[in-house]
Amino acid sequence: MRIACYNVENLFNRARALDQRTWSAGRPLLEAYERICVLLEEPEYTPAVKAEVLRLLRRLGLLRGDIARFARLRQNRGRLLKRARSTGVVEVVAGGRADWIGWVELTTDRVDERGMLNTARVINDVGADLLGVVEAENRLALKRFAEASLTAADRPRYPQVMVIDGNDERGINVGVLATGDFPLLGQRSHVDDTDAVGRIFSRDCPEFHFGTPGGGRLVLLVNHLKSKGYGGKVASDAIRRRQAQRVADIYRGLAADGLAEVVVVGDLNDTPASEPLAPLLAETDLRDISDHPTFDDAGRPGTYGYCTARNKIDYVLLSPSLYARVTGGGIFRTGVWGGRRGTLWPIYDTMTRAVHAGSDHAAIWADVALSGERPG
Repeated sequence: MRIACYNVENLFNRARALDQRTWSAGRPLLEAYERICVLLEEPEYTPAVKAEVLRLLRRLGLLRGDIARFARLRQNRGRLLKRARSTGVVEVVAGGRADWIGWVELTTDRVDERGMLNTARVINDVGADLLGVVEAENRLALKRFAEASLTAADRPRYPQVMVIDGNDERGINVGVLATGDFPLLGQRSHVDDTDAVGRIFSRDCPEFHFGTPGGGRLVLLVNHLKSKGYGGKVASDAIRRRQAQRVADIYRGLAADGLAEVVVVGDLNDTPASEPLAPLLAETDLRDISDHPTFDDAGRPGTYGYCTARNKIDYVLLSPSLYARVTGGGIFRTGVWGGRRGTLWPIYDTMTRAVHAGSDHAAIWADVALSGERPG
């Protein structure tokens, strides 16, 4: 069987602030968005909170109106703000979260149609039996995409599609596509897991339990850990380490329950030797498919951007019983724009500009012999 992971960068709509072409403007906007979402949940809006809310709304372009290029303020019931037309004064009139119903959301752009087709092309070419999908908007979007674009012999290649909405208010979730040979037996969300600091996962770490043709059970954990892209390094690293620790604990719990076939996949947003990922990569017996002697990275260890070693951030991690049955693995980057001019590696002929890329992440995959079969 083939197990893979692919960051699809949202299939239909993507937050405008995440567009790499406007990243110099997008990064501070995402930081402002993340912070204001936290502040607006405060039970009491103190003078300091109100002052910061106004400052962040100004950065998001929402001080004078509810709609801006990168963000939108929803005031569905009650009011957060009072804008005096005569004087131009804007003030926070809500006293706390209970005084109004609303939120700030990021505006989105439609994904390039050719890019969407190349996303499908990557998934079809990789041909995984189980595919962990990162950055899917929701289950319905992923299901429509799978039914329309991922077919074999005029039938859906992946009749099983599952996404559990997570904690990211931008609609960045994780899910799974599975062929009919591996029936989905159950699932468990960890969206509300907490530790001493608070809620752990930026999205979720869902468990998907699949039956195997030999009558066994395989558990797939799909992850998208805290990005380095915005927010301070110390704070981001601390969040990512907490998340890695919790994934490791979930894995150990599954092993303690007698589940020997476990795979952790996802965009972990850090490199193999990084300190934040140590609880998962160094302190468990999970093995990275990239370390297997049969793994082919085509001379580039990375999975993102220019695919250098410092861009090795996507993973397929296998429990010992699965790693012992590995027959191959690799990185599929034909759908990634190859550097500034797209020439660092072979790409699809349907990609003539960076916007046509299926993703800025490569897919990573592992081939594992089924129980009872001999590897190799």
